Formats: sequence, C-alpha cells, structure tokens
Amino acid sequence: MFALTHLPSPRMADCLRMHADGPPIDAARAVRQHAEYRRMLARAGAAVESLDANLEWPDAVFIEDTAIVLDEAAVLCSMGHPARRGEPAGVEPALRRIREIERIELPATIDGGDVLRIGRRLLVGLSGRTNAAGVEALAAIVRRHGYAVEAVHVPGALHLKSACTALPDGRLLANPAWLGDGVPREFEIVPVPADEPHAANVALVGDTVCAAAGHPRTAEAIRALGFRLETTDLSEFANADGCTTCLSLLFA
Repeated sequence: MFALTHLPSPRMADCLRMHADGPPIDAARAVRQHAEYRRMLARAGAAVESLDANLEWPDAVFIEDTAIVLDEAAVLCSMGHPARRGEPAGVEPALRRIREIERIELPATIDGGDVLRIGRRLLVGLSGRTNAAGVEALAAIVRRHGYAVEAVHVPGALHLKSACTALPDGRLLANPAWLGDGVPREFEIVPVPADEPHAANVALVGDTVCAAAGHPRTAEAIRALGFRLETTDLSEFANADGCTTCLSLLFA
C-alpha cells in the first residue's frame, strides 16, 4: 500500500472552511500533526511519499480531493470550489509515474472526498463540491475499467467521506444524520455515536483502520469489531473541516 501526501501550506490558515468563524488554525502545529499522521500511515504498513508542489495553495494538504486513484487509472478532479482548481496540476506528475491519467472537466465538478470505493463500486456524494455532471463524467470514465457508480446525497457534510467510510469487512462506518438518499440497502451501517459526529471518517491501510484521535466510543466500537486501530491527533485539520482520509491518496 502506498500513501501520497502533501505537506501543509504556510498559508493553511487561509484555507476554505464551511464555518468562517471557526477556531484559528495553528499552521506550525498542523505541520507537527501532519508528520505524526505520516508516521501513523507508516506504522499501518504504507509506504509514504510527501509532495510540496502546491505550497502556494492554502488547502494543498487535503490532497485526497485532487484525484481518484483506481487500480487502472488516476482520475484528476475538476474541483468544486474555484479556489482549489489549480491543485490537481501539481499532483499530476507524481500520479503520472504510477497510473494512466484521466480527467474530469468543467462544467462537471467533483472532489475526491466525495468518492468512496468499495471493491468495484464507487459511491459518489452529491454535495456542495460534486454535482450531477461530475458523477456522470466519472461514471463514463470508470465503467471502461469495470466499476459501477452510485450517487448518494450528502445534505449534512462537506463531502461524502465526512459522513461515511468503509471498514475492512465492507460495512460502512457512518453518521446517518449527515447522509441522504442513495446509500445502497445491502450495506450494513455501523453508526457513530451522536456525540462523536465527525468520527465516521477513517482510512484503511490494508486491514488497519486509521482514524483521528478524540473519538473514544467510536474507537472502542472499531476495536470490538476485531480491527486493528491506529489513531493520531488531527485537531488542526478538523478546524479546517479536514478528516483522516483528506490527507492522503491511498492505493495499492
């Protein structure tokens, strides 16, 4: 398993946020937390590479949104917010070394944080950053490689993966309050506690579940299901609406 990450920008304090009156972001602390995040991924078994190509972009650390990396291709995203649309170009050279490049173009918009892969199925969030044209454009690309795309409405979160991610056995760890229509009924939902609404975002490195610290009841539930769990403090990224998966592109 490989993990492609991007170092935090010195301008991270200016990054986009759903709530402009949120806590201030400590850029120096974010750098330290990002180093611990990379160590967490390495402990879980990932080979970690860090880029610094987009340091002029405040949101560069949230590299997941720039691309969708499948076994057969890397799809560069047409990002939903205009202020982030320069980021995929900085990531492209690293992806080009490992995958054929595909692209989604405007007026279609899509962020990688809205795309949850479970086997050969891609659940794609219809959110404030991903529109119906983006879902259709992705489907047109990936069906050539044998993937099915299913749209899920996301009324309560920035991205689908803020509200729902997969556990190693295919169950979905989810905050149902943030999900709308479209989640296929055959998926078993493991709900996070109501007082830990941000706990539904976890990243998988093999069978290891990687998560942000600070969600003790969710952590206990994940361990009770028999999964190895690694956690680290990601509080500065949470202040910027960031989650565990946001900080890396994971692929085999």
